[in-house]
Amino acid sequence: MKQAPVLTERDMKRVLQHVARGSFPARNRCALMLSWLAGMRVAEIAALKLSDVYAPDGTIRAEIQLAPEQTKGSSARTVLISTQLRSELEAYIKTLPASPAPDRPLIVSKTGKRFSANGLCQVMLHIYDAAGLDRATSHSGRRTFITTLAHKGVNVRVLAALAGHRHIGTTQRYIDLNENVLRAAVEMI
Repeated sequence: MKQAPVLTERDMKRVLQHVARGSFPARNRCALMLSWLAGMRVAEIAALKLSDVYAPDGTIRAEIQLAPEQTKGSSARTVLISTQLRSELEAYIKTLPASPAPDRPLIVSKTGKRFSANGLCQVMLHIYDAAGLDRATSHSGRRTFITTLAHKGVNVRVLAALAGHRHIGTTQRYIDLNENVLRAAVEMI
């Protein structure tokens, strides 16, 4: 089975430029950033409520506590919010109607309803396709998150915890190796 490709910085800029010119730019950017900057699965993103991300005082939570029914494998997990993702989420909340209900889905369809995992997956596929990345999938962001951290030297056990994987072997399959990474490794000698 062919894995979703890892996105380059250039790919991500291209996608964001396309999103900025398209329909629902704030919503789509937010969904992509949750994938790219937190490694969330598309089903987890689709399952988010505003209260999962925003505290009652309107601030961004330091972490997202996913309930078992929001995750793959029905195991609760914690998603940490980076400084960059916090900025993205702060910008997104400003685009929402004043005082939205806390139980409202974070990411809504054009009809204002919660996306199914498949529905949000289709949106991401369309965005990648329209931006000229026809091989990218909704899983590309998650693979990019894990691979980027691995290339920066983050330990595979830490990566597994961040990804919500029970086994490091699963995490290792996400990490993309290329000639540049291999060359940099031998130059460390």
